[in-house]
Amino acid sequence: MQLGTRWPFGAEPPASVPASIRPAIAEAEVGRVDGAGRAWTLTWLEGRPIAELDDGTVVRESTDPHAGTADAGDDDW
Repeated sequence: MQLGTRWPFGAEPPASVPASIRPAIAEAEVGRVDGAGRAWTLTWLEGRPIAELDDGTVVRESTDPHAGTADAGDDDW
């Protein structure tokens, strides 16, 4: 069993937040001005981490094997 955690919007995620979703959390926070007073909640579903912001924004670990590659889905003509 893995326990979740909460942390404030804009703060460094706790050590229990996996590295695999940290970039997506940071990306979700970039440029947002409505984060004051909000918090993230880390939960686990079938062993996979899910971070949800109080406003309903959800960040999940990607199951796409091509995620993060520069040419995923792109054709070079």
